[in-house]
Order: sequence, then structure tokens, then C-alpha cells
Amino acid sequence: MTGRNQTTVSEFLLLGLPIKSEYQNLFYALFLAMYVTTVLGNLLIIVLICLDPHLHTPMYLFLSNLSFSDLCFSSVTMPKFLQNMQSQDLSIPYAGCLTQMYFFLFFGDLEDFLLVAMAYDRYVAICFPLHYTTVMSPRLCLFLVVLPWILTTFHAMLHTLLMARLHFCEDNVIPHFFCDLSALLKLSCSDTRVNELVIFFVGGLIIVIPFLLIIMSYARIVSSILKVPSAKGICKAFSTCGSHLTVVSLFYGTIIGLYLCPSANNSTVKETVMAVMYTVVTPMLNPFIYSLRNRDMKGALRRVFCKKKNPVSL
Repeated sequence: MTGRNQTTVSEFLLLGLPIKSEYQNLFYALFLAMYVTTVLGNLLIIVLICLDPHLHTPMYLFLSNLSFSDLCFSSVTMPKFLQNMQSQDLSIPYAGCLTQMYFFLFFGDLEDFLLVAMAYDRYVAICFPLHYTTVMSPRLCLFLVVLPWILTTFHAMLHTLLMARLHFCEDNVIPHFFCDLSALLKLSCSDTRVNELVIFFVGGLIIVIPFLLIIMSYARIVSSILKVPSAKGICKAFSTCGSHLTVVSLFYGTIIGLYLCPSANNSTVKETVMAVMYTVVTPMLNPFIYSLRNRDMKGALRRVFCKKKNPVSL
């Protein structure tokens, strides 16, 4: 900290995306439409699963939690981002920045763990179909939902507390559209080695272990299918797992490429673009992936709307 202005900052400035002023309104409309689509799409999935008894199964329990996680994950950053695009005030209070960082980590990690639970559910359904209801008992399903909430709470709190102990001097400009962990570390005038070690080891485990568990689940699924190869079995497995694999590819493709590489190797533009992918694009696409390719969801949508059009008269 020697030789630097040690005045503690009370707020940060979020520069947002590097968009030319003449295209500002166009991109504002685009991102607003994407956010509204994310909110409505994920809310629709949650409501359908709650209203339709046919969807009261382990897979849709996990899916409803994933939709809630996507909805909140996008809502952590998008409202402030959209506000800044239409405002000259780009500031966010210090406490607000740490709060945004906490919930960003929380819901990002939550989606990570829920994808593992969904992969295990598909593994049991395909490899042990006769024992599915026994293995995926209500007690296990509750455990697989509650455990991610507990783990993500501690992980997000760990990074937030470590960040809160750092000092920030005269530089308070964040070249990002939200309070990203790595961007804040670059602004700190304190020793950030402990933070970086925790990110590397704990953050790496949070990403790598769930990813490996998903890979193992699908390796066992593929092995099980190949033991008794049939066109019908392959089609059924693909229809069952296709949506989940698509979401896993979108989520981990950007996360691993960004956070498992040293930040010095990533340009600010690259980091921002990849952040848009997993904070804006992926939560928006998930409802389409799970509903358009899912006969159960489309059937539930028809049943719910048919009930509303043809109410039972007493």
C-alpha cells in the first residue's frame, strides 16, 4: 500500500459493456427482452411443476430448483446493468457491491450442484430403472436439494468475508457490468494472495468435482446403453438426457474457460463476453431447452391451459 492514496472507497463504478453510444438503446432493448424472457420462462416452469401432479417427480423437483436458481442468478446482475445503461450514474455502494458478489457466487454455485443432482437422477433412471423409486426416495431427494443450498451458502460467505477484509484505495472503476470477484481483486491495494489461493483451490473444487461427477454419471449411462444396444434404448436415453447435457455444456463451457485460467491471460473484453454468456444467455435458454424438447412439460402446459379454458362447474 506504500505510495498509494489510502482513502477508503465508499462506492464503485461499473463501466458495463464496451458498447458505442449509438448502439446503446438497441442493446438495452435486446438485454431487456432477454431478461424478461428469462424471468417469464423460468417462472412458467416453476408454476407448471407446482400445478401439475404428473410433474411431482425427483427430476422435476431438481428442475424447479434449477429454474429458481437461474431466475435469481440473472436477477442479481441484470436489473442494475439495465439501470446503468439508461443512467449517467454508474455507481454501486461498497456494501451493495459485496452483496451482489455474494448472491452471484451463491446462485452460480447452486446451479453447479443442482446439475450434479440431475445427472445422478438420470443415471439412476437409466441404469437402475426397476429400483428408481426406491433409490430416489423423498428423503434422498430432499438431501440432494438441501445440501447444495448449504454448501453454496458457506462458499459464497467465505469469498465475501475474505473480500471484506481487503482495502480499496483511489481506483474504484470496475471494467465490468457487475461486481465480479476477479475484477474486485485487481482493484484492491491489499495483499490478495490468500484470496487467490482460496479461489484456485476451493473454487477449482467447486467447479471440477461436480463436473467430474457429471462426466462419471454419463459414462456409466453410455456404458449401460452399450451393453444392450438398441435403437429404441438409444433414442430414449438421448431424449431423457439431451436437455441436461445441453445445459451442462453451456454452463461449464464458459465457466471452466474463464475461471480455471489465470485472470492475467484473459482480456477484459473476453471476460465480459463470457460473463454475458453464463449470466444472461444460459439462464434465458434453459427454459426453452427443457420445455421445447420435453413432452412432459408440453403436456403439463396443455393440461393447465385446458383446465383454465374448461373449468369444472359444480
